[in-house]
Amino acid sequence: MPVEPKFGVGRVTRFYVPLMLQGFAQSLSYPLVAGIVTHGVHGVNALTAFSQGLMIMFMIGALGLGLVTTGMVFAKTWLGYVTFRRLNALMMLVLVSLQCVPALPPFNSWIFEGFFNLPLDLAEVSRWTLVLGSVMNAGFFVRNVPMVVLFNNLESGKANTATLLRIAATLACSAVFPRIGWVGPYWGLLALTFGVWLETIVTWFYARPFVAALPNRPKQEGGAMLPLPVSASSLLVEQFRFTLPLALGGFLLACSPLVIAAFVSRSADAADMLAIHYVTLGVANPVSFAALRIQTVAVKFLPEYAGDRRLLVYAVVVGLLLGIIPLAFATPLIGEWYFGEFQNMPPRIIGTARLAIGIYSLICVIHAVRARIEGIAAARKRPRAVMWGQIAYTTALFLVCAALLPIGCPGWVIAISAIFVAPICVTIAVYMALAHE
Repeated sequence: MPVEPKFGVGRVTRFYVPLMLQGFAQSLSYPLVAGIVTHGVHGVNALTAFSQGLMIMFMIGALGLGLVTTGMVFAKTWLGYVTFRRLNALMMLVLVSLQCVPALPPFNSWIFEGFFNLPLDLAEVSRWTLVLGSVMNAGFFVRNVPMVVLFNNLESGKANTATLLRIAATLACSAVFPRIGWVGPYWGLLALTFGVWLETIVTWFYARPFVAALPNRPKQEGGAMLPLPVSASSLLVEQFRFTLPLALGGFLLACSPLVIAAFVSRSADAADMLAIHYVTLGVANPVSFAALRIQTVAVKFLPEYAGDRRLLVYAVVVGLLLGIIPLAFATPLIGEWYFGEFQNMPPRIIGTARLAIGIYSLICVIHAVRARIEGIAAARKRPRAVMWGQIAYTTALFLVCAALLPIGCPGWVIAISAIFVAPICVTIAVYMALAHE
């Protein structure tokens, strides 16, 4: 069995920096293709429809959100790896199929025209983004297996290299597509999908030698692999039971943007408010996901003694440093170019977008602290604590939105308030759950 590493600032940083870049780069794909999406016939409003289709995809895909954590805990031997690979494949087949259900009548009109309050033409954009996005979502699931292998071998740098290739491919598409007239949501989705599958293939290539070296791998006889022991079935059930609370919590967590969108779409100047919300999240989400990678670090670098808070201090410092990035987008030099020229936002809302992204610079600290305690809970095989935290996240989001909308708060203020309060509630809930289990 692999020996878990000891804490050291240099050692943790070498493991975390590739993860940070990966989390940042993965989320960066979406604002990159926004330049393709917003220059189509529907303008910046297409980004709203495009994002809402993707949100449903991520919401359903989030039922598999705990798979990487499950793999990091269980897939350290050949039997654990093969069992995890089977669990991942089964969940992929079920969830990718389920993803297409909301696009079928009558669900499509209930969801896109009713819940999201979209006009018919934009509702169709959301619907087809969801259906065609199933190809991309399958790529995310396939990528889980080699990514787990690389993380368990502290090879986050190789996973990061694959992600950087994905970003390079997406960036190339975002530069080339508008020049040749390939604009609109479907071309944006093609750019995303191509990048995801390129990353998946490269990640598999990097993981192959580590898979071959897994402990307890059965010997070959006559070129054929020996059958797996009967215990594999019970291990599959054990892994599924571990994943289930994480899956439920992940589903609730992914519902959160849908909850926010439903309230913001009913605020005054809803189209402008949604545009501000989605475009600023395109900047805030990459750094937030980079901060959330502290969870993976916490799984590998557990506290070594009672009261060991070295990783907590490390998380706070990381969050402060990451917050510099959205703060830069609040400046006139970068903000005016990004929101005005690149994202094609109307001049009347650029100032508000710059103010919003400046406020978001503080969210990284909250996410980094939250990620640390979630990682500790997962490593201790207490996924219910993580699930309770994610339930708290969704509940807090709903309550904040429900309280602010009736008193006439602008939609962007509703979104930011909910996004700040919710992760604080996660952190408190996970701490309490760990204390009482």
